[in-house]
Amino acid sequence: MGEPRGVGRRRLLAAGGAAGVGAATALGLESARRAGVPAPAPQPVAGQEAQGHGRATEPFHGPRQAGVATDPQAFAAFVALELHPGGTRDAVRRLLRVLSADAAALAAGRAPLTDQEPWLAAHPARLTVTFGFGPRLLGLVAPDRAPAWLRPLPAFSVDRLEERWNDGDLLLQICADDRLTVSHAQRVLLKAARSFAAVCWVQDGFRHTVGSVPGGPSMRNLFGQVDGTVNPRGGTEEHERVVHGRDGFAPWIPDGTGLVLRRIAMNLDTWDEADTPAREDAVGRRLRDGAPLTGDTEHDEPDLEARGPLGFPVIAEHAHVRRSRSADPLERIHRRVYNYDVPVADASGTRGRGATAGGVSDAGMLFAAYCSDVDRQFVPIQRRLDELDMLNAWTTPVGSAVFAVPPGCAEGGFVGDVLFED
Repeated sequence: MGEPRGVGRRRLLAAGGAAGVGAATALGLESARRAGVPAPAPQPVAGQEAQGHGRATEPFHGPRQAGVATDPQAFAAFVALELHPGGTRDAVRRLLRVLSADAAALAAGRAPLTDQEPWLAAHPARLTVTFGFGPRLLGLVAPDRAPAWLRPLPAFSVDRLEERWNDGDLLLQICADDRLTVSHAQRVLLKAARSFAAVCWVQDGFRHTVGSVPGGPSMRNLFGQVDGTVNPRGGTEEHERVVHGRDGFAPWIPDGTGLVLRRIAMNLDTWDEADTPAREDAVGRRLRDGAPLTGDTEHDEPDLEARGPLGFPVIAEHAHVRRSRSADPLERIHRRVYNYDVPVADASGTRGRGATAGGVSDAGMLFAAYCSDVDRQFVPIQRRLDELDMLNAWTTPVGSAVFAVPPGCAEGGFVGDVLFED
């Protein structure tokens, strides 16, 4: 009688032996990590010497963390961790040290010692890993350094927040130009963190793929809008002031910043019911090229005083462009926006449950706003949008979290090490 289907005795023994070798290897790698043995470099595959943007890297080490001023990559995963009960300051130190070492290796295209798929690390594709600290983590490490704004945002009337997308003790913002790179880095880092913390939530996002719109306008969101026209660019004086503080307020720590992450659901089904003039009236910009309704190109300054033939403002009082702007130069943010699109199980609505039942998609944006002082920069903007913004008819914030972003670190250090200095 032949061997039954499934795992036979011979296969089981072979699998058991392999598992034993794997466990021993993992233990050996962990011992090597603690001993400071450098990670082995992945072996190049024949015929793959020229890899285009897949070989491109962004430096992990430096006075500031990568992933803020860095030109946004095509894919992102925002991962929030919750420290295990009874977490201590020393445990947080060990967690940050391990995660920083692994993130630095991955960003350089090298596999950390415990990476069991090292060949997946060979194409970093501009990988960045940015750390953000929540109130609990920073309270354990340096409670006297915690900024006053490190707390949940005030309640806004448009919010319909779901607990599954809120808060967190430690944020890992993982970005790269290759989706496989993001997935691999996420798994490696979560395996390293699981002795210290559990996953609260993971939010995946995407933008235009590299090279798909060379030299084109800013990214587009799933409404088809050009998004982020007035965003301050890294390396400019405006970016320095907005993100790292100057001329009005100081950062919570030198070279640090703050991050607000909002998950904003976009009702594409009802957006489909609006014609182009109605959509452009709500936004205050032309959809085809992102130009303000009073201008010719995307980066033209909107004329908020301009009137039409009947005497009404060309850019309406309720237009997003008008509501998001302020005469106060301090009320600015640096945004890194990603789209999300979650498949709907039953578009007909006959079997689906929840808010997306019967809809074609569950889509929206991950709105990551970097600023030096959340209370003075982000909150006033959001209050104006909450009071009167026509886009509120199609958008609903369903998740919200605030993090303090520490400085970067030198080689041999770890992100947040300055907070452990006595």
